[in-house]
Amino acid sequence: MKKLFSATLLLLASTSLASAEGTLQLFNWGNYTSPELLAKFEKETGIKVTVTDYDSNDAALAKVEAGGSGFDLVVPSANYVPIWVAKDLIVPLDDSKLPHKGNIAPEWIDVAWDKGRTHTIPWQWGSTGIAVNTKVYGGDINTSAVFLNVPDELKGKINVVPEMNDVVNLALWYVGGEPCTEDTEVLKKARDALVAAKPDWLSMDYGATEKLSNNDWAASVNWNGSTMRVRLANPDVKYGYPKEGFPLFMDSVALLKDAQNVEEAYKFLDFIMIPENAAMISSFARYANGIAGSDAFMPEDMKTAPEVVVPEEFKASGHFLPTCSPKAQEYMTAIWTELQK
Repeated sequence: MKKLFSATLLLLASTSLASAEGTLQLFNWGNYTSPELLAKFEKETGIKVTVTDYDSNDAALAKVEAGGSGFDLVVPSANYVPIWVAKDLIVPLDDSKLPHKGNIAPEWIDVAWDKGRTHTIPWQWGSTGIAVNTKVYGGDINTSAVFLNVPDELKGKINVVPEMNDVVNLALWYVGGEPCTEDTEVLKKARDALVAAKPDWLSMDYGATEKLSNNDWAASVNWNGSTMRVRLANPDVKYGYPKEGFPLFMDSVALLKDAQNVEEAYKFLDFIMIPENAAMISSFARYANGIAGSDAFMPEDMKTAPEVVVPEEFKASGHFLPTCSPKAQEYMTAIWTELQK
């Protein structure tokens, strides 16, 4: 009888697994998704996740807006979420399918870009600053002057990540402006600062984690989690918080309106709100997440990391980027286009 009961349980388990088997298409930033998380999700649900990378918010938006992408979930940054909603590309979430939604930390629920978390689930959050090899340059790294008025030691050795919103807004703060400004005089100052500095840059590229670790670059405008990964490989690299102002970001997961694997998507969204699983995401990419209780599962070195814990003196300089007006976005795009020439 016991053997029969066990066999029945096995049959039920295999039937349940079979019904959960499927696929899921995740469209996410490059080098940002924990392989261990995906392996655990597949083991527990039978759902195989395929990850396709993108390198900018604009690239992701353009790809999906063109139609027929085949993706189910996307991970836009905070200031882009309202754009995805306005363009009717993502759908409101059905909370009845998300039993772990209560795990979202209170401070990340009623956020400016998604009030009440109607459309998104937190993925990771962090900042954009300056990563510098302090063996090459020993001056102040907590300023955007590192890339906008490049010190002699860093000329021809510094990279600027080609992320328009971060770079242009760092320049706007540096010249005394604010993100999303329509003030053409301030915009001209930011443009001039960027164009004048560019000849002193080595490149505008991604791959800072590897190239700073290997000493291919001596500095880069870079994200905090990536810089922590660099420091673990190359202790000479430190992370600077530009005192003039620097962007904070939160990337969140949203369900695409034309998703084909909707039930699988909901399983994944709920899965990443379990604290232990959220910690796996952070442990890989080295950014904080928005799930309460995940700290207990985080690596010890993240709890005090200077790239993750913003020093008190720089907290007031960090700001989440607003969603720009079409006019402000047009001005910013014009500056960016000129910078690419």
